Amino acid sequence: MIKKTTFAGMLAAMLMALSSPAQPVRADGRPKRIVSFNLCADQLLLALADPGQIAGLSPYAVNPLLSVMTDKAAPFPRLDWDAESVVNLAPDLVLGGPSHRPIHAMLSAMGIRVVDVELIRNLADARRQAIEVGKLVGHPERGEALARKLEEAEARLAAAAVRPPLTALVIQREGYREGPASLASGMLSIAGLRPPDRKASGAGGFMAAEQGGFVSLEHLLTNGPDVLVLQDPPREARDQGALFITHPALLTRYGPNRRVDLPERYTLCGGPPLIEGLDYLARAIETLKK
Repeated sequence: MIKKTTFAGMLAAMLMALSSPAQPVRADGRPKRIVSFNLCADQLLLALADPGQIAGLSPYAVNPLLSVMTDKAAPFPRLDWDAESVVNLAPDLVLGGPSHRPIHAMLSAMGIRVVDVELIRNLADARRQAIEVGKLVGHPERGEALARKLEEAEARLAAAAVRPPLTALVIQREGYREGPASLASGMLSIAGLRPPDRKASGAGGFMAAEQGGFVSLEHLLTNGPDVLVLQDPPREARDQGALFITHPALLTRYGPNRRVDLPERYTLCGGPPLIEGLDYLARAIETLKK
């Protein structure tokens, strides 16, 4: 549950910020105390900044279902979902995301620098973001090195791609499917797995929206793609959403050689998770070639 910021708590935090001396800027121009308020920023910060620069990370930083860097994140303080927890760490730079606009406005009003780390939809954006965040935290050479690692991982996946290409969909609980304008779909495209043709999918089919939508079990069983890509699929039908993924008919049609399990933590962010995800996918698609 997200903790709401009270007026009294907000006022106390503002008074603390106004009464505290500004953080000195390092001689080399690098931020001295950086706080991350965002899952993707957590992992970029851990990869690109010096440990001594990191003052705090988001509550998601140690969740192994969402992050690939939980071990590195463990020693650092975690924030609450409020502005006070950020201010108390006296940062000179806060990395956030698009979903925390009110808190960003409060922090900016206190004179704290806030920079959004945007959601990544493709590999080119991921490389650009690595370079930008590297510069932001004062280590441009590390950002450029991370961008090269992303490019190398993309090349490894392309070399292992399925040929000729197969059709594929990313399916989650209750039949929700990722649209083509997503990082997961971009990764699949490099692997030789493309979305079904719009016309072939029919009026009730897969391509209702660029950002995603729902597909029926009946449609998958009668006119489904060559391959299903499942993200963190449940193993037991404990609820209605899990029942869809674990339905015996679906598992029979899409056996191990027609199915890829792709953990969601690899498709949420750029940087280190994306590198691991590209290499994971290169290994996973080997079953489709047998």
